[in-house]
Amino acid sequence: MERLHKYLSRCGVASRRESESLILQGRVTVNGKVVQELGTRIQPGRDRVEVDGSTVNPQPFTYIALNKPKGFITSVEDREGRPTVMDLLKGPKTRVYPVGRLDSDSEGLLLLTNDGELAYRLMHPRYHVEKRYLVKVKGIPPEKKLERLGKGIRLEDEKRKGVFRKTAPARIKVIKSKGKETLLEVVLREGRKRQIRRMFQAIGHPVVSLVRVAIGNVTLEGLPKGKYRHLTPKEVAELKRRVGLTPDQKGA
Repeated sequence: MERLHKYLSRCGVASRRESESLILQGRVTVNGKVVQELGTRIQPGRDRVEVDGSTVNPQPFTYIALNKPKGFITSVEDREGRPTVMDLLKGPKTRVYPVGRLDSDSEGLLLLTNDGELAYRLMHPRYHVEKRYLVKVKGIPPEKKLERLGKGIRLEDEKRKGVFRKTAPARIKVIKSKGKETLLEVVLREGRKRQIRRMFQAIGHPVVSLVRVAIGNVTLEGLPKGKYRHLTPKEVAELKRRVGLTPDQKGA
């Protein structure tokens, strides 16, 4: 048995969260009956699942690394007509979706996949997958301020105004200071909305540029801006190992 929203994600219909929305909207049927209850379980191979009247079936897993340029929205589609990262994918026929986000004005490594379980674990802070960034900020931050960021600071919750949560510990290293700007390496194990920008804004050193250069064992090395590549089996196996999945474990 498998939860319906996970099955839809495995079929490449949408991410888990978006699949739950489709269910609540009454757009999903199981054996001809509309299902709107989250947590519904189905039996793959026996139950017929349809979305908007079309039968969906599991797709082979696809794992992609993209070097996102500035100006692209990390989304499958955008109601305002802005360019999305999907516009940069011309080859893959299997539907994939972004793992986490990069702001429009940020760039660098973005993973895309239809493996719902791996995507979920890579985004969840419980699994401690490190994301490494090169961050240029205004001014020269004093060591004491960087130590504050490293230990964690309180930032307002993105969804609950007036509620503050402490950021998880981070690793921050100064690479060089030139003129009125400083280049740093920042390593996080969580990914709250615009977190790095908000962290440095809080200590009075706004971000000038931000590039994500690695997620776990996957790096940007050799990948030109705006281009993508498929992950190697070895890279996928190592990502799965880091989040507690066996190399052949499905995203069920």
